[in-house]
Amino acid sequence: MTRRELDAAGVTDPELRAAYERCRRLNARHGRTYFLATRLLPAARRPAVHALYGFARWADDIVDDLDIGATTRQRAAALHAFEERLVAGLRSGTSDDPVVRALAHTAAVYDIDHRYFRDFLASMRSDLEVTRYRTYADLKSYMHGSAAVIGLQMLPVLGTVAPRAEAAPYAAALGIAFQLTNFLRDVGEDLDRGRVYLPEELLSAHGVDRELLYWSRATGRSDPRIRAAIREAADLTEGVYREAAPGLKLLHPVSRPCIRTAYVLYHDILRVIEAEDYAVLHRRAVVPRRRRAAVALDGAARAAVARLRTRVAPPIPPRREQTARADAPGGVP
Repeated sequence: MTRRELDAAGVTDPELRAAYERCRRLNARHGRTYFLATRLLPAARRPAVHALYGFARWADDIVDDLDIGATTRQRAAALHAFEERLVAGLRSGTSDDPVVRALAHTAAVYDIDHRYFRDFLASMRSDLEVTRYRTYADLKSYMHGSAAVIGLQMLPVLGTVAPRAEAAPYAAALGIAFQLTNFLRDVGEDLDRGRVYLPEELLSAHGVDRELLYWSRATGRSDPRIRAAIREAADLTEGVYREAAPGLKLLHPVSRPCIRTAYVLYHDILRVIEAEDYAVLHRRAVVPRRRRAAVALDGAARAAVARLRTRVAPPIPPRREQTARADAPGGVP
């Protein structure tokens, strides 16, 4: 499968192929829903998505999983070194770091704004120091770099049927919806790391503070105040999904099944959280395997139909990326 994807994408250099394969393994190992949805894209576009995911995952791992005993200073140093490799790689178009090598190639082929990568790393640096957010506005500022720019990075790869600028706000909103869902699903795990991503103003409106969260996590006991706060956060997230939904029809037809599948599966996590009475501090909400399979099968059918109806051009070579348009025929930027 990997060889066919890379052949379809026109990637022939052995070292570059190995770099993309490294990113694909990161996606397959850590991003189950994301990877499943990516399989619905035309083969030529999948390596670019793997590269974007690999970059985000690699940076996130430096912040959270570099080493159990690593200090904040050590993590900051590692993140700074990674950013230096990134800046150099984007400037030169290549790198000895396989993740950066694949990302630099993808950024060149699809003419992705380098600012998005810098904004993402800025949010990762924030995670080294910031452990709470007072207001939703504060959290949204963080999520611009950690989530909204992910959607904006993806747009050139997915292609649009409207000018990219028209689709951009919806792509950014969908990135935020996905991350808010992750925050809700991972409340307990984040608390174990000393972080709370739910805004303090939302929690305090229901009489919830960090001490109550720690108590509930440690004892396994629920509390109606916590349930009410999680319910409000879930309602807020539902609103962001509604905000993002109109953007699906602006995507190129061959890309819609992929993003629709991700939309449905992530949205389903909210339904699982509700069905489990908002007990996110005690167990991780997981969409049942049968449901995942059904959604994936529906997505595969939609993708097959879209490909039959649509002529899909290959990716534009790097030397042409400066003159390419995001809304070019075939949906290739």
